[in-house]
Amino acid sequence: MKRRGWLALVLVLTGCSADRTEPTPPPSPSAAPSFAPGSEGAGDPYFPKYGNGGYDVAGYDLDLRYEPGTGRLSGTATITATATQDLSRFNLDLAKLKAEQVTVDGAAATGTAEGNELVVTPATGITTGQRFTVVVRYAGVPGLLENKTLGNGGWMRTPDGAIALGQPESASTWYPVNDHPSDKATFALAMTVPDGVEVLSNGVPGERETVDDWTTWRWSESSPMASYLSTVVIGQYRITTGTHNGKPMVTAVPESMPADGPAARSLARTGEITDFLAGHFGPYPFDANGGVVVDAEQIRYALETQARPVYGNTFFAGGVNPSVVAHELAHQWFGDSVALTRWQDIWLNEGFATYAEWLFSEHEGEASAQKLFDRAYAGFDWTEIPGDPTPSRLFGAAVYTRGAMTVHALRRTIGDEAFAKLVKSWTSEHRNGNVTTAEFIAAAEETSGKDLDGFFQDWLYGTEKPPVP
Repeated sequence: MKRRGWLALVLVLTGCSADRTEPTPPPSPSAAPSFAPGSEGAGDPYFPKYGNGGYDVAGYDLDLRYEPGTGRLSGTATITATATQDLSRFNLDLAKLKAEQVTVDGAAATGTAEGNELVVTPATGITTGQRFTVVVRYAGVPGLLENKTLGNGGWMRTPDGAIALGQPESASTWYPVNDHPSDKATFALAMTVPDGVEVLSNGVPGERETVDDWTTWRWSESSPMASYLSTVVIGQYRITTGTHNGKPMVTAVPESMPADGPAARSLARTGEITDFLAGHFGPYPFDANGGVVVDAEQIRYALETQARPVYGNTFFAGGVNPSVVAHELAHQWFGDSVALTRWQDIWLNEGFATYAEWLFSEHEGEASAQKLFDRAYAGFDWTEIPGDPTPSRLFGAAVYTRGAMTVHALRRTIGDEAFAKLVKSWTSEHRNGNVTTAEFIAAAEETSGKDLDGFFQDWLYGTEKPPVP
């Protein structure tokens, strides 16, 4: 960067009666802030209205109360952020809940609901680079965000409590948020529920206290987290606590399921599977670990909620299933710690997580990664592409299976040694960050010393069967 300033030039004139000094002009006055509204979307090509612009969130601190009998959620969200432009106002995503009071840096602000957006107008403008704190007091009966193409996500009421879960969006149904993975932030939750009801969430468990038959559960995630990875599970659960490699390990299964059934036995392998994956991907990236199984008809998927994946009970209907545990734990590296900048690049999440299943299968003495690749390669519909799957195919076979094939084909192309180096440097250098496919291709080329443009064009974007390396 070049900086411009004024230079005072002192000129000594030999033989003159006095020195002559050029006067220093006064500094130019700073330009007045040009306040403007932050954008109502983060600018994702697939979902332009997801998230918001004009600020970067550092952390969310939620202090909430939930009444299972009525479905009412109430409390406050404290949001710390930094302005990335001169803001006259900004948006937060908040669906189906009413903001009752909003302050910015302690001063009353206006909060106006516009669809699923909360438009916040502070008493005075916020300048670029200014750190500010927003406190939103809100309440209501939360619900789901309906998406006929990708499936519903958000707050689901259950007979004994509730579950907040979903991808690509869900957080805005239970707290005000910049709901896009490009704006990761720390997360803390204090959830007060009737005594005897359990609460599971992300990260490290904190102190619990009971007052007047209500218990407050506390959880905190100190590593930046994409908002769709936040979760809370409320109800009747058997919770198992311990430590693994010096970090808290918390797993839970519903009381409606057997204490020693397939789900509980699958989750009991979490530490072992984490260690296996760490051998391939580098050190486990978070301060806590575990998992939660939910017995809810509407949840027929598993999601890599940070530091504590959530699994639908259907994954264990046929018996113990460590494969799904390997998939969701692999996401702790690929998708959680190293997160997406834009949804188009979701193959980086799902391709590596599916490949982790292949590696674990080989580790278990079952089908090898090569054999699983061969099976997938033989019968795949190559008209589906992972590099640009389109919003409607965000969770399609190309993203998962062809994504995993791309990872294995890359390994065969650059060799095991370069591949191992690439994977571990990728997770280390981008820990707690956001990435794109272009960055991954550049890293693969730098590590291997090979020109891989043609390889990635064939495997990520081509519509014909690519050659096997």
